[in-house]
Amino acid sequence: MESKVSTKYAHGNAQIFKNPFLERLTKTNPISNIIVYGVTIAFMVYYAIAVQNLSVINFIGLFMFGIVFWTFAEYMLHRYVFHWVTEAAWSKRFHFIMHGSHHEFPRDKDRLLMPPVPGLIMASILFGLFYIVFWLLGMTPLVYGFFPGFFSGYLMYSFVHRATHVMRPPKRFKKLWLHHSLHHYKYPDKAFGVSNRFWDRVFGTMPPERH
Repeated sequence: MESKVSTKYAHGNAQIFKNPFLERLTKTNPISNIIVYGVTIAFMVYYAIAVQNLSVINFIGLFMFGIVFWTFAEYMLHRYVFHWVTEAAWSKRFHFIMHGSHHEFPRDKDRLLMPPVPGLIMASILFGLFYIVFWLLGMTPLVYGFFPGFFSGYLMYSFVHRATHVMRPPKRFKKLWLHHSLHHYKYPDKAFGVSNRFWDRVFGTMPPERH
């Protein structure tokens, strides 16, 4: 029997690891993320065009496709990976590290963004998976245009996510802010999209219109 993510939450900061060094790696701030991830993306753009010789037009097309594909990955990862938890102790621990701590302490500002070290490790794993897919399709060089867009989509999503927790919603984005708040505080099994609501509409996980 599967456990469900709870809407119960606490104020303050989560403690994920007892080891001070590991605990520090779970925290970050916007400036660090902009610098580390920004430099990484800039290098990937340079590598795609200057080393892999992708034309600018082809690169832009692949880059935009990567951003759009991220929105789908965002939904699927959030719904099926970050919200996957069973009664097994290791499963609960995995869930707490990856996402459960955020649901328990949604206002923990130090953990509203993915820290650079685990973030780059996860990005490397995802790049490897995409590389295999493009290689199997016989289009290996194209991954170098696709992945910077995918990674940029993630970076934009991460800052939208942080903003929904620390900022008042801009007038035109009130529905998006509300969408994520409903996910945290009322419908943890719905509203999995953070940067958009499109895939929730597609897969039938929109919250009820009346709250």
